[in-house]
Amino acid sequence: MRFIAILLWLTAFAAQPALAATSPKLSSLEQQLSSLLAGKSADVGIAALDLATGETVSVNGDKAFPMASTMKVAVAAAYLSQVDHGRRSLDDRISGRSARSLMERMMVYSDNHATDILIRDLGGPNAIDEWVRWQGVSKFRVDRTIAQLLRARRDLWDNRDSATPMAMVDLLKRLDKGQVLKPWSRSYLLDMMVRCKTGKNRIRGMLPGGTRVEHKTGTLNGYASDVGFITLPNGRRVAIAIFARGGSDRPGTIARTARAVYDGFSRLLTWPSFGSGTPQPAGAR
Repeated sequence: MRFIAILLWLTAFAAQPALAATSPKLSSLEQQLSSLLAGKSADVGIAALDLATGETVSVNGDKAFPMASTMKVAVAAAYLSQVDHGRRSLDDRISGRSARSLMERMMVYSDNHATDILIRDLGGPNAIDEWVRWQGVSKFRVDRTIAQLLRARRDLWDNRDSATPMAMVDLLKRLDKGQVLKPWSRSYLLDMMVRCKTGKNRIRGMLPGGTRVEHKTGTLNGYASDVGFITLPNGRRVAIAIFARGGSDRPGTIARTARAVYDGFSRLLTWPSFGSGTPQPAGAR
């Protein structure tokens, strides 16, 4: 029976369509992003997906980049899925601290030690990697604890502990759609992401004041990233992943990229009539 159950799960995930490359309606945004990056020395990967329509934009979206601390989204989701199935609780004591406090430290303050405690409790990096694959997400690898990653010789082209921007957005989409977590756990994860204290100069950096952003950053020497969700003026939400290695002003590049994505998706999604028969400009409510 267990074999049959596993087969059914795998069949269900295999039946789900993979995220497509840039949608035709967003080809101009793709060109804009490519032009924005053309003068940059950094190697940048971008993927963004409208969670309501499935419209997607991607630049280097299938190239593997280090995840750094953005992988903490997967750690949090893996633990919360155990909570959903009654195998763990946020009140469990792990190394003298509650799982809830460890989760908050990991997602809000990007605490590496709290992350590694949770990874160890879940069975180590391989357990997180297997959990991600179980969700049907490919091109997403978890190979080491944060401590092991930071002790290793820095190689920003190492495929270990990497993901493509499209793979990260795929995981974010599954989290948002309720394919991974029950409603309470999903809301709890998003609440921690909206309270993220790191990277205010990245995805959030150039967005209009008051824009809701649920995100998680990643940082290494010579590398910066930010992944999460942006809410557009019309209420629709976009899952986004931006990875940047090498070059200079990586946070600024991420901020400008996020603003271009925000404006591009807003223009696309505000063309329908809102009573006046006139297309709404980007940013209109």
